[in-house]
Amino acid sequence: MKHKAQAAPGAALPVVIIGAGLAGLTVALHLAQQGQNVVVLAKRTLGEGATPWAQGGIVGVLGSDDSIASHVHDTQDAGAGLVDENTARFIAEHSAAAIEWLVAQGVPFSSDPDGPLGLHLTREGGHAVRRIAHAADATGKAIHDALLAAARANPRVSLREQVMAVDLITHHHLGRFDDPRARRVHGVYALDIVTGRVDALAARAVVLATGGLGKVYRYTSNPDTATGDGVAMAWRAGCRVANMEFIQFHPTCLYHPQDRTFLLTEALRGEGAQLKLPASAGGGRFMPDHDPRAELAPRDIVARAIDFEMKKHGLDHVWLDVSPIVAEKGEAFVREHFPTIHARCLSLGIDITRQPIPVVPAAHYSCGGIVTDTEGRTDLPGLYAVGEATYTGLHGANRLASNSLLECVVIGKTCAEAIHAAPLAEHVNVPAWDESLVENADEQVVISHNWDELRLLMWNYVGIVRTTRRLERAQHRIRNLREEVDEYYANFRVNRDLLELRNLLVCAELIVRSALMRHESRGLHYIRDFPQPLPMSFPTVLYREARSRRTR
Repeated sequence: MKHKAQAAPGAALPVVIIGAGLAGLTVALHLAQQGQNVVVLAKRTLGEGATPWAQGGIVGVLGSDDSIASHVHDTQDAGAGLVDENTARFIAEHSAAAIEWLVAQGVPFSSDPDGPLGLHLTREGGHAVRRIAHAADATGKAIHDALLAAARANPRVSLREQVMAVDLITHHHLGRFDDPRARRVHGVYALDIVTGRVDALAARAVVLATGGLGKVYRYTSNPDTATGDGVAMAWRAGCRVANMEFIQFHPTCLYHPQDRTFLLTEALRGEGAQLKLPASAGGGRFMPDHDPRAELAPRDIVARAIDFEMKKHGLDHVWLDVSPIVAEKGEAFVREHFPTIHARCLSLGIDITRQPIPVVPAAHYSCGGIVTDTEGRTDLPGLYAVGEATYTGLHGANRLASNSLLECVVIGKTCAEAIHAAPLAEHVNVPAWDESLVENADEQVVISHNWDELRLLMWNYVGIVRTTRRLERAQHRIRNLREEVDEYYANFRVNRDLLELRNLLVCAELIVRSALMRHESRGLHYIRDFPQPLPMSFPTVLYREARSRRTR
């Protein structure tokens, strides 16, 4: 694509936040409180991100039986030796303040008069104690509803739906290739999905809060928005990414022909639900055979155990049995604490108080992403990133349950403070988008076919269990697909499907490259060629080669 010069905007540029989930809204509300105008872009509706789907809860080191050291230890244990201890401690130390801020925003957490801050705390896999604040089993939705209402009520926050970021506007687009002092992000190209128009949005700073990349896999618990947009844009702009090989597969996603993206929160297992084999495979629990923590083992261990048992017995799914909870605490407890799950399963003909739930693992969370510090800064001045799109060092080789929402709130606040404190950049003439040399796509089916091929390829070759040969085959085919899509992108007008596939291909290639570099099995990365962990291990950091003078 070529670009035309556009007049520089007036005095006060807004901060543009790409993504309207917990991370993006947290940054937006803190910036607005500091007097900064903010534009928040949602590529679908404001309620279609990953945050409203989060069931379990958010970590808060609140109880008298808990401590910062205990939370850090559990985070490090789950992260299999790759957690940055300083980051983990920073997040833990700010967890209580994060919960208090959410309460102040009106989040209706489940209450317990005898609990810390009057909250009911639950326990999830990998946690030594009860430290998960929750709103029944729909915590993400409760948090998102409250923050979205606050954002809508704030005159400094502009919320725009059906607007998708195409790419970051950097010094390259201004023709400043050779001066390292000129390196900076100046804004973003944004596609209005309704009109098809691409606008150049100048910004004081850009915040990538785009969430995950689960849609790169055939089976995922993620919403349709999870296409790795932030990671891909940051990579194209020259930022480092890290630990992309560590994709968390949620162990218990509902297996049902009418609903293949609904996950069953770990809190079910935290309260006593058990994983069992079907009667045809002998029945009974199997997790005690895989780990002494049984159903409370970290997610990667539980997911691999289910995958192993399914392949061993030729199963389509295993069972999640809630009857131990019913036996101990009664049906009313299940309905009260897991109303969303109970209602959703009941609508599909499954009464979880009386019947086991069919479950399979599904791609759920990316522990790697754009390299940032604990204030959301990336490698490029003017560009920040928060949430699942990032790598802060918190998650290491595996995410501890409910740490992700906490990271969004803690880093969201510090990111806003960093932007507020940063000196204002010079005004520049932001190049406008130019599509005079492109035409309308003639065969949209090319995009849908390549999308399907990519997701199946990643599921079969870059899934829960990997081999070097499978990874090399995946890498070869992904490169071919990327070349096809890049050519398509250069010659036709953009649309959401094309942009999402383009971004997913970048993410898929980064995942495979990272996986091939790690010659060990650790955390979420299990490769048969190297089944044991190395005595010493480090994060996998990828650097983009220097860009040419060509801008696109």
